[in-house]
Amino acid sequence: MKPLSLVLISLSLSATAIAAESPSIDPQRLSAEVKELSSDAYEGRGPATAGEKKTIDYLIAQFQAAGLQPGGDLVDGKRGWTQAVPLGRFQFSGPMTLGVTVAGKTQALTQGEQIAIRAAMNGSTSVAIENAPLVFVGYGVKAPERQWDDFKGVDLRGKIAVALINDPDFETGVGDFSGKGMTYYGRWTYKFEEAARQGAIGLLIVHETAPASYGWATVKNSNTNTMFDIVRQDPTAKHPALEAWVQRDFAVDLFQRAGLDFEALKKQAQTRDFQPVTLKDVSFSANYAVDTQVITSQNVLGRLDGRRRPNETVIYSGHWDHLGVGEPDAKGDRIYNGAIDNATGIASLIELGRWFAQQPRSARSVVFLAVTAEEKGLLGSEYYSANPVYPLATTVGVINVDALDPHGPARNFSISGTAKLQLIDDLVAKAKTEGLTYTPDGHPEAGYFFRSDHFSFAKRGVPAISYGSGNDWIDGGVEAGEAADKAYNTDAYHQPADEWRADWSFTGMARDLRMLGEFGRDLAQSSRWPNWAADSEFRAARDASANERR
Repeated sequence: MKPLSLVLISLSLSATAIAAESPSIDPQRLSAEVKELSSDAYEGRGPATAGEKKTIDYLIAQFQAAGLQPGGDLVDGKRGWTQAVPLGRFQFSGPMTLGVTVAGKTQALTQGEQIAIRAAMNGSTSVAIENAPLVFVGYGVKAPERQWDDFKGVDLRGKIAVALINDPDFETGVGDFSGKGMTYYGRWTYKFEEAARQGAIGLLIVHETAPASYGWATVKNSNTNTMFDIVRQDPTAKHPALEAWVQRDFAVDLFQRAGLDFEALKKQAQTRDFQPVTLKDVSFSANYAVDTQVITSQNVLGRLDGRRRPNETVIYSGHWDHLGVGEPDAKGDRIYNGAIDNATGIASLIELGRWFAQQPRSARSVVFLAVTAEEKGLLGSEYYSANPVYPLATTVGVINVDALDPHGPARNFSISGTAKLQLIDDLVAKAKTEGLTYTPDGHPEAGYFFRSDHFSFAKRGVPAISYGSGNDWIDGGVEAGEAADKAYNTDAYHQPADEWRADWSFTGMARDLRMLGEFGRDLAQSSRWPNWAADSEFRAARDASANERR
């Protein structure tokens, strides 16, 4: 029998040898794929456009060349490369008339300037609102478990609500809504849904850069173009007729003309005792038509069958879509190329697929899922999660890649949000062996946990994370990493300027992806079932399917 020290040395050498034999991920391949996917030829990768077809064709060809198998819908008993995703498509048709009237004087509004209106998704083919009263409803939150109700029984029928973005805790950092960390109540998606439940004909969300975590350009570019939604039996349950954002300065002026102090009302809204306030002698009017159609977009799936437990699945996910062609920027550029968001994620899926395919098959299956319509509200992942190709109960975990950093390597990494689950504990341990440390989400107030495709799985109980590149760069430290992140959010995020650059090295991504590959392969080789923390809001949904994993 060998001494324990020799056994440990032997195991250490074996692990080193395995790591050395593991394939590398090529930064030049990543760069070439991001350059291709974000070129003008793909027209911003908008769903239901020529850019979608070109993107899907490219993805299938790359997955196939990487050595993956088709993992999508069954067609005549055989797997295809795609999962059909039926979506409602909603776009403005014809002229638009918008205005507010204060004490009998009407001010015309311009789409994209004072206001950003989304094409109606409640099934209406036209919106005709005449002089609807405005009611300020604070943060627009109704949270019984927190004994919080911003509506206090106010009758919103025939009226338009006005609400603040983020949570009541955002300004103070303390309170009933996780302090600076955004809850789902702070997300704009929730606020529109709650306005519909309250019977309002519309909701105006007041944009402020800090609590929204992005500027007005992002709001305008994301909300004034074609909208999509999953096909719903009762869309009025989720969408009021009018869904819009308004600029802060416009809102402050409007409140002032109504004899109200915006900042004072905001402070009141941060308390449980807040009461809704009607804007006296103020009304809103809107008239426009909406073209409504049902289209079919596509998720793309590549797969490597597990050799022992093929019905158990590890998923890598990322969204292939971006904003398509929209309003021109100051340079006249109308193509929203989406290089970082999210050509980086799709290039990652291709190269992770290649990395796995170059090695012996793992015990469990591994799926590479490129989803559609993330930019329209996580719709592709929402559809997959509601109609899974592979059962969610036996999906081990989801590792999402979205908007990764194409620069050099960092000393750390993060995830979107501050969720507690065993998956992140395992990832932290794996990253440590690669010399990477974990840094919690530095901007929990931005609500990133709810803004990427892993959330569609998480809310159904599947352990899911969205990987975030580190901000402590080896070349330049935290100062350089934070500066690059700030510049991207200000100058490129959801703007035509999100374009491929020749000076991006992709060496940090390549290093991180190899670590993520090793992490996913460990999951795929094991028989473990990671779960959420005992106090997680997602734990009960996972535990409900425990018998299917025995």
